[in-house]
Amino acid sequence: MSRTTTPADLAPHELRILVAVDRERGFSAAAQALGLTQSAVSHSIRGTERKVGAVLFERGRKGATPTPAGAAAAAHARRVLRLLDTLVAEARGAARGDGGAEGSATEGTLRIAAFRSAALHLLPAALARLAVSHPGIRPEVRVVRELGAGTAGEVAEGRADVGIATLGGSSPVPPGLIGDVLLEEPYALVHPAGHPDPRSLPLVDWHENCGSYTREWWRRQDWIPSATVLTEDDGAVLSMVSNGHGMAIMPALSLTGAPDTVEITDLGTERPTRSVGYVTTPELAVSVAVRALIRELRAARA
Repeated sequence: MSRTTTPADLAPHELRILVAVDRERGFSAAAQALGLTQSAVSHSIRGTERKVGAVLFERGRKGATPTPAGAAAAAHARRVLRLLDTLVAEARGAARGDGGAEGSATEGTLRIAAFRSAALHLLPAALARLAVSHPGIRPEVRVVRELGAGTAGEVAEGRADVGIATLGGSSPVPPGLIGDVLLEEPYALVHPAGHPDPRSLPLVDWHENCGSYTREWWRRQDWIPSATVLTEDDGAVLSMVSNGHGMAIMPALSLTGAPDTVEITDLGTERPTRSVGYVTTPELAVSVAVRALIRELRAARA
């Protein structure tokens, strides 16, 4: 009797080839990245498609485009491969352990996705503490715009182990991930220092300004005009305001280290706030590296 082929028969090398084709968007480019022949890559993908029972890539003159099934498979493949890396790192760390702090001998890369102000003002202190408590962990930080899927999407797609994300409201922890709030940051009015009537100034805003958290509040404020200047990030907003080109409504992290040329005015008890937290996968949440980072993030904000 023949044995039924199931997705469980997929081997790690097949997952790596799947991920490479998805990343490179082509069989030839994936083969070059992996040091394989194009025929070997094509043969592997055909085998994976047979095992999965779905077409994973549309082949064309411009390369290989993942189908919806292919995109989902590649995301799962990245997460599975990451768990294999974690298995090896933690097993070796346990073997080297000297009876000290749990996981102190763990080594390996910790991939972190963070939006700009979190990467600038929240992560550094936590990473400094992590370097002391777990010197074998090597953080890799990628700054990701908090638009669309944002940092949480990087985790869901298997490109990051932990995401520092905006949470709550219309941006809950995505299905399949877990997370928690690290801090609540208030919004404030920022304007050129000494301006006699800052609310009369034009509004400077940026695409990432978490409209889901502020727009409802904004709609109740008849003094806030439509944005005259729309920039790419909060740093550009602060620079524009600092040079007298308008006022802005910004969260506390974005205002960390603001120059003396701007003034920050509290918006009162009804001011909007933004929840900043972490997201990770249920599998990686129990890993030494992820637990250590979350612990240091909480300690850094204490």
